[in-house]
Amino acid sequence: MTTEAPPVNPVPGHSEHIPDLKNSLDVATARLQAEAEIADDAIIAAAAYDGPVVDRKELWSYYMYYNGDNGVGPNGFSMTLFQSLATAAGYDAARGPGSSCLDADFSGNCVLPWLNGHKSVSSIVLIANGLSFMFMTLIFTTVGPAADYGSVGRYLLLVWTLICWAGQFASMSLTAASRWRLAMGLYMVSFISYGATLVFYAAIFPRLARNTPEARALRHKYENKEITAEEYEKGESLEKNRISNISTVHSNIGYLFTLCLNLSLLLPLADNPKVDNYVLVLVNGYWVITGIWWFIFQRPRPGPKLPKGQHYLTLGWIQIWEALKQYKKLPFTFVYLASFFLLADALNTTGTLVSICQNNKFTFSFLQNTYLGLSQAITSIASTLGFWYIQRYWKIDTKKMFFVTNIATVLIPLWGMIGIWTQNFGFHQKWEFWAYNVFFGLFQAPYYAFSQTMMSELTPPGFENMFFGLFGLSNRASSIIGPNVIQAIINNANGNNWKGFPFLFALAAAASLVIWFGVDVEKGRKDAVAFAQMKRPAAGGVLVADAAEAQEESRDGDERDHKVFRD
Repeated sequence: MTTEAPPVNPVPGHSEHIPDLKNSLDVATARLQAEAEIADDAIIAAAAYDGPVVDRKELWSYYMYYNGDNGVGPNGFSMTLFQSLATAAGYDAARGPGSSCLDADFSGNCVLPWLNGHKSVSSIVLIANGLSFMFMTLIFTTVGPAADYGSVGRYLLLVWTLICWAGQFASMSLTAASRWRLAMGLYMVSFISYGATLVFYAAIFPRLARNTPEARALRHKYENKEITAEEYEKGESLEKNRISNISTVHSNIGYLFTLCLNLSLLLPLADNPKVDNYVLVLVNGYWVITGIWWFIFQRPRPGPKLPKGQHYLTLGWIQIWEALKQYKKLPFTFVYLASFFLLADALNTTGTLVSICQNNKFTFSFLQNTYLGLSQAITSIASTLGFWYIQRYWKIDTKKMFFVTNIATVLIPLWGMIGIWTQNFGFHQKWEFWAYNVFFGLFQAPYYAFSQTMMSELTPPGFENMFFGLFGLSNRASSIIGPNVIQAIINNANGNNWKGFPFLFALAAAASLVIWFGVDVEKGRKDAVAFAQMKRPAAGGVLVADAAEAQEESRDGDERDHKVFRD
């Protein structure tokens, strides 16, 4: 602080009442500079070294896990097999029990006994989806946040992976229409565990991105004052985008390779009634071969110890409740989570509804679905690499890239909605499903990479599993709403699947607008860093209670000023 005298020529007898303006300005300037330095240092402190540097084997095993966890089995063929068996077991609603949904004069509304009445097969498939998302909600809220402590996260990923593998291998038993209920159960087990693997896998990548050699070099430059805080933030953001996009590319490469591999069974065994079961086993075997290496080469980066008096099964709810109470401190994070909740619901339910229409159009053919999937896989790889190149070349921020994919998310249900008024367009013609898969690959594959990176930038460091659990809740469990609403609409419309698209169009459009106008990623990132520093002591622990905050805020202004200069 300056010790210079007041300005010259003061009014006689009143010098003690004249404010020392220069002194005040110096104090204010010093305070702002100190606060700015603390804020900049917070970026580094909150993203402290999380353990060993990521080596090539670990990073490639991370990519290869996602290469196998590509969703062909649990997110695609399992539903097709379930819908196929349910349709074979159902009857024509227009002709009553005893009729077949596979007859040439089928009315188009296939139903099955359900509780005290009956429901269309499409509605039952959507109910299975809704129930799956409900169970995902319980998983993500109960054990998701606990994964931030100790080594729980790595073991949760292993457990859910093993459950999914078991569910997929058990599909060999689904060989008769009478087993459609078992098919529904195995589909749900596989789909729930698959969704869990995606969430706990995604929660790993922010910590990986902070510990790559490139990220460490950036941090070293920042600590040596070679780059500014803004340059550090942008560099780390691009590193996160790099890993996210490359892992997404590997998932799509795995998707493409798996579909090609399927042809080795689907073509020579086309007349074998168990060929679909064999394909599911083959797909799952590929994931086992590519996925096991992550659990071998993953390096330890444990979180803090579980606080005394806390339990893994209750900690999640405590953490989430405390986090939700702090929405004012993380406004952009929670606006993103809420709007993404609706956007993901619209996208996931739209995908399910289009798949139902596609399966009906191609009579549940694994072979035809493989060809359609190949068109999507090839375009997905090209688009993910293309979007990443465009972003890296022009240094476009994540939000703008994500919004481009949001436009496509809105257009797909609009496309289906047109099918209400005409049979010539709107997922009625075979060529449209080819066009849909190409369009989805071009514009929706990058959606997954950019949505994940957006979440990582808005997540407080050290709370990845908790907030990615909430993100998983938004991305997967959000679809408790969509499938249940759509199945009711379809059921009331006598099995008309196209009646569900208007609701999904409105949902996607509203969510996209909120993300564009309501989420400031730069401010949200700084809020997240401040939140992490305030809420988790250096030794670890649960979120700090509000009482501690109140005590902190009760200090007077002078005490805060002294603290700034002491720091």
